[in-house]
Amino acid sequence: MSDNAVDPSEVRHIADLARIDLDDDEVERFTEQFGEILAAFEALDEVPETEREADLANVMRPDEVREGLHQEEALQNAPETEAGQFKGPKVS
Repeated sequence: MSDNAVDPSEVRHIADLARIDLDDDEVERFTEQFGEILAAFEALDEVPETEREADLANVMRPDEVREGLHQEEALQNAPETEAGQFKGPKVS
């Protein structure tokens, strides 16, 4: 990667978009850091691609239809109920 991958005007533009005020020292530092980040991403291009089948296995149990709770059973531990439903605090 060339040393001019990111120039200070691009850093200032990104800072403006993010509404961040940067002084000249910070712009210089971020220009270098952005260049290093882009170089790290370019290194990923050198990683060889491999072709292989994914060894995936379903670890979840199959869905089964089962009897659910009756209304009375579902509400038996509720602190408050009203008209056969859970009752919670009012939200204004």
